[in-house]
Amino acid sequence: MKQKTFLLLAAATLLAACTPSPKQVSTTEIVEITNTLPQKRTNVYNVDSLVKDPCNNPELWIGHLENDLMKFWNGKNIPEGKSIFFSTFRSNDGQVIPQDTAQWPTEYKEAMKVADLKGLVEDATQYNYIRAHSRQTFAYGIAYNMTGNTDYLQKCRQGAMAILQAMDENNGLYNKQDINTGEWMDPADKRNSQDLAYGITGLGYYYYLTHDEAVLKPLLAARKYIFDTYFDEGKDFLTWLPTSVTEGNDNVEIVSQLDQLYAYMLWVTPSLPEPYQTEWKADLKKLANVMINHFYSERYGTFWGSATNDLSKELGTDHTDFGHSVKAMWVIYEIGKITDDIAYVNFAREKIKVILNRAYIDGDGSWARRYNADGTLDKDKEWWGLAELDQAAAILSLNDPSYLRFTNNTYKYWFEYMVDKQNGEIWHMVDAKTNLPSPEYPKIHAWKTSLHSFEHCFLGYVISSYHRNQPVTLYYAFTEKEPVSSRNVNPYFLRGHIKEQKKGNVIALDNNEKGRNVVEITFDYIH
Repeated sequence: MKQKTFLLLAAATLLAACTPSPKQVSTTEIVEITNTLPQKRTNVYNVDSLVKDPCNNPELWIGHLENDLMKFWNGKNIPEGKSIFFSTFRSNDGQVIPQDTAQWPTEYKEAMKVADLKGLVEDATQYNYIRAHSRQTFAYGIAYNMTGNTDYLQKCRQGAMAILQAMDENNGLYNKQDINTGEWMDPADKRNSQDLAYGITGLGYYYYLTHDEAVLKPLLAARKYIFDTYFDEGKDFLTWLPTSVTEGNDNVEIVSQLDQLYAYMLWVTPSLPEPYQTEWKADLKKLANVMINHFYSERYGTFWGSATNDLSKELGTDHTDFGHSVKAMWVIYEIGKITDDIAYVNFAREKIKVILNRAYIDGDGSWARRYNADGTLDKDKEWWGLAELDQAAAILSLNDPSYLRFTNNTYKYWFEYMVDKQNGEIWHMVDAKTNLPSPEYPKIHAWKTSLHSFEHCFLGYVISSYHRNQPVTLYYAFTEKEPVSSRNVNPYFLRGHIKEQKKGNVIALDNNEKGRNVVEITFDYIH
């Protein structure tokens, strides 16, 4: 099957008069068109006008994928030295960071001067991290899912196979590898539960795309290892380090719970065969309950980043922000849908609305980061938080298009200020006062790679297709014998009705993986 191509219909959107081909869609032009949008919210919205906004054009998001995101990641991907992982550290132009620190790019040198940022880059000559490798694997999977380009699927598989090699004898994952020697690190008692969650991300997405039985067993084993090793039944939460570790394991972190759900479980669960799908659904609800019972603040309508003690439950503390709170809420919302439990949907839906209204800034049509300790708004723009707030509003817009009143403006901000138009990908931090990237934050580092930008793009494409009443076409890679239905194939964590499926070319992902087809699936209803 040839790679999917897109043609703009002349009357589809205002973009038709500006661009002859979807691959040439310019985010700058989108910004110019949407500059006339009203910034102020009112109580009455013209739904038809909201839906017709240029930001709700699926071709825009395909263009964003190819012209902004893959522009950055299509560069050098060969692992450095003896490490089998994709390179964790890259300069703002996409080049792998050189071993000679004297040749480091300016943004890395600037980060080394800031105490709070030094940890993001200081390991650039020594380690590749599994969380970064796994997220890049995920990104290639997203790119294939949206376009059908099998080159992207090959890279996704390459990344997934490397993750399998990073498993130890107990099915845990080493969290990093020495670039120069290939040595695996760290020992099991030093690995945290958040790193393990994101270590599974790429493997999970490869399974979602292929239902490859060769990775199903290790995927199940990796999740079981996390729950067996980190879930404290007496305290009713996942610990930061293994429960067997007694010293220095006091912190109770929301990311230990939330990122198991977000990084793989939420969207892998509907792809699993039974009895595993039922088992995972039970654990989805188990962790949703942990977050609600231990971390939710009714007073502030937010989730605490840490529930270690009363002193950790304060505004302005790490992970107590709009991004983590709204992510936890939309994950709980989707868990309710996946498990057919309306209680979770009802718990989260109105609370998402409250967070969106508090985070939205009329003045610039974008989102704030969080409340500071003194109760004032931190208005600077951190890429992942903007993505999560956009996604939450977009998810609710499936049932209530008036939520597009947010995204029609916040997408515009994203395209105008967050995208690096020269080299691709998304800036880490943009100063709210100047709308310029903060120079001391590298675009890619130990904790920032491709996951949030690609997920944001994927949901933009799927949900804008729904609003335009256009079928959503996605690509998978199944064997001839694979049964395909909405019971095991959906658009990521969303639910979809399959209108049509077409089997394309037979592809061989390696010498041992033959007889797999490109499968084009069209969904005509998304919820």
